[in-house]
Amino acid sequence: MNLPANVVCTNDADRQLKEILDAHEGNVFVLVDDNTEPYCLPMLPSLLGRRAIVVRIKSGEEHKNINTLQEIWTQMCNGGGDRKSLFINLGGGVIGDMGGLAASLFKRGIKFVNVPTTLLAQVDASCGGKLAVDFNGLKNEIGLFRNPDKVIICTEFLKTLPKRQLISGMAEIAKHAILSGEEYFHELSNFNPDKPNWQVLSALVEKSVMIKNEFAGADPTEKGVRKMLNLGHTIGHAIESYSFTTGKEPLLHGEAVAVGLVCEIFLSNKLLKFPIQKMMNIVQYLSEMFTPYKFGYDQYDALIALMNHDKKNSGGEISFSLMSDFGQYHYDQHCTTDDIYQALSFYQQMNL
Repeated sequence: MNLPANVVCTNDADRQLKEILDAHEGNVFVLVDDNTEPYCLPMLPSLLGRRAIVVRIKSGEEHKNINTLQEIWTQMCNGGGDRKSLFINLGGGVIGDMGGLAASLFKRGIKFVNVPTTLLAQVDASCGGKLAVDFNGLKNEIGLFRNPDKVIICTEFLKTLPKRQLISGMAEIAKHAILSGEEYFHELSNFNPDKPNWQVLSALVEKSVMIKNEFAGADPTEKGVRKMLNLGHTIGHAIESYSFTTGKEPLLHGEAVAVGLVCEIFLSNKLLKFPIQKMMNIVQYLSEMFTPYKFGYDQYDALIALMNHDKKNSGGEISFSLMSDFGQYHYDQHCTTDDIYQALSFYQQMNL
């Protein structure tokens, strides 16, 4: 396995960024939010020395929408943005998704660089070329495919994260481990986010990016095998979207994916005979890693209504990416409403 050609893993993000800036002659914009501006931007003195134009937005999935895109474009226009401008996304998955989409549409497309600052973004959103905003209460409903010109992954940024944000990223690494094989899952299980070994985490991040590249590189526009990267996401996205409607603090993406993984590994056991003991090992790992998310039977229909809008669906049926074992995957799997009810009930019965 190899890293994508446009991705570099480093412990010195500023040096990598300086090389890009030294070779660029036009304006430079950097997209930040209220978290990355105070904590991460000072770690990149090359940007400050270049007098990059700072584009500011509010943090959080609730701001990942067309209105925020318009705010970004307005700030770019006011800052003299043109087709030779360079756009740098400094932040998590929301920044990467929106910033990449904003850059891809501004002046019919300008160069952009992702500098992901969360674990979730480093192993997932920063690579693979998916760019989108949420619309009408649905996740990633409006978007396109376009790869960043460069992705600079540096685990030094992860030291600025609250524990909850760090753990959120573990769900996507767990997904990659299930897709890759049981050996990697055992390796992941030995990592303790309460006392993180940053060198070990850096190796996990690099391996996860390689795994993602295997799927995304083989199927850039998600017509086939790349759909497996949605393992845990059909139910996970529905849970995440629903959590924004409850009036309580919404789930982080990784927290929702953890719910989805438990449910969809259950479906994998039910429909494709994923070994039950291996299923329980995954459930135990996720239950120890993530705080339970509570919902009731009366929410099932609302969740299924959200799943009916999933982009992977075909023929009027909800599509899943499921496993018959570690490393043995099957996309375009269809489940009945009763199957999904059972999966949601299994999650609750596991006291998660």
